[in-house]
Amino acid sequence: MTLTADPHDHPIDRDRVAHARERLPSADDAARLTSILSLMADPVRLRILYALDVVEELCVGDLALALGVNEDQAGYALKLLRSAGLVVARKEGRVVFNRLAADFPSPLREHCLRQLVALSHSSEGDDLPA
Repeated sequence: MTLTADPHDHPIDRDRVAHARERLPSADDAARLTSILSLMADPVRLRILYALDVVEELCVGDLALALGVNEDQAGYALKLLRSAGLVVARKEGRVVFNRLAADFPSPLREHCLRQLVALSHSSEGDDLPA
């Protein structure tokens, strides 16, 4: 693989650059990942995902009560999560129950929902790097 010359103040380590390039996600994969992570970057949406992971399914009113938000906030967050395919709905009479999609990525569930929340607890009170 030929790398174009780029002016640097230091020598280019062509092997490491090539190794990094080979292992980077594609631009499309990175765009999909950032789209999912941006959905989870909202506190209401993240807490909805966490609640659905913990109790399996809830209607919008119960989610709003559990999160301490109004039903409009919970409903809008659910709409975005359903549009992204992370949450699915099941209707029983007039009540719509929401749950994580069957293909919700388990690594996302394990690492983003559980470990990152646990990590945020362990760093409470710690000074963040400047």
